[in-house]
Amino acid sequence: MNGWDEAVEAVARTRGDRLLRTAYLLCGDVDGAKDLVQDALIRTMGSSRRRRGAGSAAPSLPEAEAYVRRAITSQFLDDRRSATRWRSVEHLVVQPESDGAGEARRTDTRLDVVAALASLPPRPRTCLVLRFYADLTVPQIAAELELAEGSVKRYLHDGVTALGARLAPVTSEEA
Repeated sequence: MNGWDEAVEAVARTRGDRLLRTAYLLCGDVDGAKDLVQDALIRTMGSSRRRRGAGSAAPSLPEAEAYVRRAITSQFLDDRRSATRWRSVEHLVVQPESDGAGEARRTDTRLDVVAALASLPPRPRTCLVLRFYADLTVPQIAAELELAEGSVKRYLHDGVTALGARLAPVTSEEA
């Protein structure tokens, strides 16, 4: 096993939950999120085997995590580009129901945000998740998605505007 394989294993062990949450925010489906993370890890391990002969040094944990996260977002965008694939699984997407009375408002809000994210096109959704969940800067998002910073800003603006239109503001009575 080389340094890349070990770094990816460490990312899967220590940051797997965070990657899974990121994938869930992208696709809005637990099973789809698990598939995204698994595919990304497999793609990353496969590419690390190709780098083995190149004498590349082992990455740090943040570098390996960024690489896997990039694989997740790339896989998500690739999947969304295929309209026929999406149509074949669209009927499988289900919104979970809220059961707990004490957590109902928070759960409803979370479900509203997930549903609002699901209504966005893939690029704005990906930019919003990377900016506000993964806490990446605009230049980092641009580098990760291989977009111009201006494009990222536009996707963020469009996404925030669309979310603002779908989500009602929280009033002081609800808080």
